[in-house]
Amino acid sequence: MTEKLAPRTPPRRPWYVPMKARDSREPHRTATPLELLFDLCFVVAVAQAAAKLHHDVADNHLSHGLLSYLLVFFAIWWAWMNFTWFASAYDSDDVPYRLTTLLQIGGALVMAAGIPRAFEENDFGIVTLGYVLMRLAMVIQWLRAAHTDPDHRTTALRFAGGITVVQLGWVARLALPQDWFLPGMLVLIAADLAVPVWAERARATSWHPAHVAERYGLFTVIVLGETILAATFAIQTALDTGHGDAALLSLAAAGLVIVFSMWWLYFDRPADDRLTSLRTAMTWGYGHYLIFGSAAAVGAGLAVSVDYELHEAHVGSLAAGYATAVPVAVFLLSVWVLHVWPHQRGPITVAFPVTAVLVLVAPFGPAPIHVVAVLLAALVASVVLAGGRAVDRPSGVDHARPSG
Repeated sequence: MTEKLAPRTPPRRPWYVPMKARDSREPHRTATPLELLFDLCFVVAVAQAAAKLHHDVADNHLSHGLLSYLLVFFAIWWAWMNFTWFASAYDSDDVPYRLTTLLQIGGALVMAAGIPRAFEENDFGIVTLGYVLMRLAMVIQWLRAAHTDPDHRTTALRFAGGITVVQLGWVARLALPQDWFLPGMLVLIAADLAVPVWAERARATSWHPAHVAERYGLFTVIVLGETILAATFAIQTALDTGHGDAALLSLAAAGLVIVFSMWWLYFDRPADDRLTSLRTAMTWGYGHYLIFGSAAAVGAGLAVSVDYELHEAHVGSLAAGYATAVPVAVFLLSVWVLHVWPHQRGPITVAFPVTAVLVLVAPFGPAPIHVVAVLLAALVASVVLAGGRAVDRPSGVDHARPSG
């Protein structure tokens, strides 16, 4: 008779795990549920920024809206990016790590709550508070890594010290007169961007290429969701108001073609094999500011087009068309620079910039959103049919020669 086995009790999660560098070639390294929650909460801030950009552009306050959007989106992107690369190298998934990450999420929600005030009153106080809260949580994480990972202690301490000094600068900037607002922001942004370059020169952290590429891909999907939301809003408005319903439904369909095409072009080829050194990884990672920011801005542009169709926008057809065309062109050029041009050969390397130029011309004609949709669909067809020849390059990630 077969002996009945007792039910297996799953091992309990340890309360504390020494934070050691993870293997950069660890198999089956995927995003964790905590990272997915982190992204989900960040989408609130992305949605707030895109919505305020939409209203400023529709109200013909382009310069104010664009500047506020770029500054706010930097805070969103930079906090997300720093956590992503740290988690790729040091995710211990113990209780202190989870609590510190939840503190970062709380900071993201505080920052999201301050975005309306930043756009409407040029008051970045709450945004700065949320940003500093997120960044100081990263200091706690780096100090843990410095304590338990002697091989990377200098790198971890550089990160912790550099982030702390820059956050003091962000707080001090709030006391500066309004004339110093933009120069102070630009100096602090440059300082924030320089911290990883300086810290990684001591010894590169063991980030995982496939994990980093997956995390960036997931966030790309999140920001593309803003465009889908705008298309859904167009459909809802058409059904609810019955005003220009055919035009709005057509606009929504074109918006969906645009976002589907952007998704296809970004995910056409795996990205992890492009992260072959710290230098290329930093270029790729920093360059995604333009990809993320433009992808979210496309949704704002489509919302402006909906307002124009309803005669609720205070801009003309040219400005309404460019509200979508410009971010689409930025997205295409960014994907071309980061994903296509350095790694492929063939006619497709020319198709991306040519399409971007044609997209920028589209607002001068009728139905610019539909023309942009056709151009992107044609580019996707070209990618599928022509493919492109990958450039030979060494495999693996060279963590031994860090550089900025």
